[in-house]
Amino acid sequence: MGEVKNKQVVLKNYVTGLLKESDLDIVEGTITLNLPEGSSEVLLKNLYLSCDPYMRNLMNNVEGPDESFVPYTPGSPLMGYGVSKVLESGHPEYNKGDLVWGFTKWQEYSLVPSSQINFKIQHTDVPLSYYTGILGMPGMTAYAGFFEVGLPKKGENVFVSAASGAVGQLVGQFAKLSGCYVVGSAGSKEKVELLKNKFGFDDAFNYKEEPDLNAALKRYFPEGIDIYFENVGGKTLDAVLLNMRVNGRIVVCGMISQYERSQPEGVTNLTNLIIKRIRMQGFVVTDYYPMYPKILEYVVPKIKEGKIVYVEDIVEGLENGPAALVGLFNGCNVGKQVLLVARE
Repeated sequence: MGEVKNKQVVLKNYVTGLLKESDLDIVEGTITLNLPEGSSEVLLKNLYLSCDPYMRNLMNNVEGPDESFVPYTPGSPLMGYGVSKVLESGHPEYNKGDLVWGFTKWQEYSLVPSSQINFKIQHTDVPLSYYTGILGMPGMTAYAGFFEVGLPKKGENVFVSAASGAVGQLVGQFAKLSGCYVVGSAGSKEKVELLKNKFGFDDAFNYKEEPDLNAALKRYFPEGIDIYFENVGGKTLDAVLLNMRVNGRIVVCGMISQYERSQPEGVTNLTNLIIKRIRMQGFVVTDYYPMYPKILEYVVPKIKEGKIVYVEDIVEGLENGPAALVGLFNGCNVGKQVLLVARE
């Protein structure tokens, strides 16, 4: 195998404010499909790429809190989670033909350090795209956040924001399987119907149609909220704080409403943390990677038995990557946003 064309999605420059398609570029590069002599790296053919809100944070010219949040470099391809096929490997753990998921570049072929591969794919009797979602980073996020941070008890009241997204749809189903009462918020009538009719939420509402979020939450949770799975931040978090029960837990997973703001919204109701003895805890999914076998053990049988369903919004072609990524922040996607780069 020699040199081949290698289409890429490249960041033009650091982004301020709203992410636009014009901030990203499609570049036709080249790559040699041979490992350099003595290399321990792994050459991948990318099959599916995951579009995730955290990627917007990596487009700021600001250093992250640790090595897992390194900003993108202008003029270079984006990086994110993906499902790939090993073409050549200089690492004994991976062999030609293996299917893997991990951190890869947004291009057709990637040469990556073996440390960027998270796991070899063992279960191939489910859609491979699921490893960008329910069996990948979002699935681990939902499981770890809900069970390990939220510590649910049967009969508790659970509220999930951005509930139809890659993580939220799973949190709601995990909560129902745990015997909880679950309500989700989403940004369209279509998504609200999805939450109630496909994912089995007890109820759901369109936050865009609620002029008073505090009143809306009192309507859906007259006895208050035990667990809030936080995906949006801002006004929603402020309203939730007024409606938490004593000893409630707020699991801080994401704050998508704040990612494109130059000045984040303030939260004014934090006194409730004291009065109601609320525990509010953020978490990073990579801390829970050692639990991956346990998560698969829980999730895979439930997929096969139809006890958990997963909705994906799959867009085909790297050239459509910028639009798919921008669409996350406009609520365009229904379910997990996935970019199909190549079929095996």
